[in-house]
Amino acid sequence: MDQRTHLRNLTLRNLTPAVALLLLAGCTDSGAAVHGKPGAPGVRDPLFRGLGNGGYDVQRYALTLDYEPETGRLKGTAEITARATQDLSSFNLDLHKLTVDSATVDGKKAAANQAGDELTLRPHRDIDKGKTFRAVVRYSGEPQKVINKGSDGKAGDEEGWLETADGTLAVGQPTGSMAWFPSNNHPSDKASYDIKVTVPKRLKAISNGELMSQRTTGGRTTFAWKSKDPMASYLVTLAIGEYDVKESRTSSGLRVLTAVDPAVAGESAELLARIPEITEWATGNFGRYPFSSIGAIVVPTDEVDYALETQTRPVFPVEQFDVETLVHEIAHQWYGNSVTPESWKDMWLNEGLATYAEWIWAEDFEDTPAQESFEEAFADEENWAFPPADPPSAAEVSDRPVYGRGAMVIHKIRQAVGDDTFYDIVEGWAKANRHGNASTADFTAYVEKMSGKDLGKEVWDTWLYGPDKPAQP
Repeated sequence: MDQRTHLRNLTLRNLTPAVALLLLAGCTDSGAAVHGKPGAPGVRDPLFRGLGNGGYDVQRYALTLDYEPETGRLKGTAEITARATQDLSSFNLDLHKLTVDSATVDGKKAAANQAGDELTLRPHRDIDKGKTFRAVVRYSGEPQKVINKGSDGKAGDEEGWLETADGTLAVGQPTGSMAWFPSNNHPSDKASYDIKVTVPKRLKAISNGELMSQRTTGGRTTFAWKSKDPMASYLVTLAIGEYDVKESRTSSGLRVLTAVDPAVAGESAELLARIPEITEWATGNFGRYPFSSIGAIVVPTDEVDYALETQTRPVFPVEQFDVETLVHEIAHQWYGNSVTPESWKDMWLNEGLATYAEWIWAEDFEDTPAQESFEEAFADEENWAFPPADPPSAAEVSDRPVYGRGAMVIHKIRQAVGDDTFYDIVEGWAKANRHGNASTADFTAYVEKMSGKDLGKEVWDTWLYGPDKPAQP
């Protein structure tokens, strides 16, 4: 052993993991100088600075989970296939209050350090830019909920891992997915997912995409789900409990899978049966459905108090399971799920278009012109707290202007370009950005290209970015 290697090994035995990782960044096992740099611990999102990580692009997550509701304990293995976007000496994942038991990169042990919600992995050797690598993280613990602050500074929505009477419900917008698996937890990095979940045989485990297999051995059942189309981490869901599960198809053959808590099955049955009808209506307005199935998860309101557009399988508390909300969450499969925002400041693209879908539905089936819905939103002073494309902080990312004033922007586009061009725009936008990410700047440029009009003063300056409420609707 040369003197340099001996000194390095002596030092690492006496340093904290964090400092040891920094020291390791200067050398490899062969003693050669490191050519890579650490990946950033965040993507510098304008609202959530600490979310996501830099230096790599995830292609696929393969999660193998074992959950015991009686103890609340989760054991997990996350196999993450990613491509390095720079020369990497180390990289980060987002993980909330779970313990890492071991980690490997490309089959060799990796140094792991946890600090807050950041998990830093230092591979055996640096990873070259452009190389595809495989990280495997084994972890365990009792997953925790994540509580966000509301715009009033008080505790807001609960997300992450929400314990229920007979299992759990995992919902992740905007940050909660890191409560149950390590990830690059930002909407800009989408990936495919394979999720295997083992639970007591009396329970079912429902997730996104397609159920590939279900096997019971020794009193426990393993459910294997596959989502082949790219999905943002905040759209991943897992519902474990004694669900009533039903399958059907739309008239075009699209698979429909619903999972309902037996306590609310009766009151939700009639609307669940309308999912094929509403999906076909949405397809007529927004273009080809972007995924291989649709459905819903309906639970008692005391388990979650908001609906969420989790990909292919939206989640609803029964008190919010109404036609308007179902239309909204189905529209999100195009706007938000297939076309995902580049950053959280672009969330109005999701919510403005999904809210406007409600207005179109009301126009088509409830004799309520979209102009009437627009005027009602215009009169609501809460919609004027801030411009929809510029929430002042993370606490306001889901506040009213993102929805109501966002929909007003869409209506003003429709008025400016006419119905024919408008419907070409909303369908073309979903098609052009299918399974990708897009920003507000991308959207405004697309609208102007498709319409051939400069909408800066008429729409963007006043309705999208204007600080003040116009004198007239």
